[in-house]
Amino acid sequence: MGAVLTPNENKSLTIETSFGKFDRGAIKTHFVQIGEDYCDLVRKYVLPVYQEGDILSMAEKIISLCQKNIIYKKDMHLSLLARFLSKFASHSTAGIGVDNPWKMQFAIDHCGALKIIWASIAGGVGKLFGKKGIFYKIAGPEVAGLDGFYTASFQVYGDFCMMLPKDPNGVCKRIKEETGVTCMLVDANDFERDILGKSPDLTLTDEQCTELIRDNPTGNSTQLTPFIIIRKHAE
Repeated sequence: MGAVLTPNENKSLTIETSFGKFDRGAIKTHFVQIGEDYCDLVRKYVLPVYQEGDILSMAEKIISLCQKNIIYKKDMHLSLLARFLSKFASHSTAGIGVDNPWKMQFAIDHCGALKIIWASIAGGVGKLFGKKGIFYKIAGPEVAGLDGFYTASFQVYGDFCMMLPKDPNGVCKRIKEETGVTCMLVDANDFERDILGKSPDLTLTDEQCTELIRDNPTGNSTQLTPFIIIRKHAE
């Protein structure tokens, strides 16, 4: 009999999917620092409750911190263009958006000014016709997935941003090889869920994996629960 799983506050323990019913337990960690080893975190926090057949869902932010895949504000120059374009961007409660001038600056630095000007114009026209997300489709996943530059959850996150993890499938493969834990790496909020990587033994499709976390059981605030154990529900 495995350890009892407990969900995050205001999140359901059990979810019904097209391929069965599953429980999702939140695993609380310490405040993970830049450069920690994600396999050590899995060993410390996940292995004590993990059992054969479980799936570990990992938040991308923690892996990026471990990989030191970050950019500091002090190493950026906030341009007038970023300040100007950010004023016309939509605000999202899902997380940091390009209405934050620092994220807009990252988009300009990453994609080039001309592409971001075009993305802003196309996004604005799209909104007139009720179509959302055009800016991010043009700017690409690295801009859409950027996290940080805000202090709503933790003050330290105001000083830097976290880019998407490097080699997500490789991360999951290493975790499986070194800890035996079947896992997936996700970029999720209360509005969108993206599967970035999976361990080689995880045979579920991305669509099925997304079903398992469609209500974002990790949460996006101060929960300190970057790991979610997903387990077949026992009737």
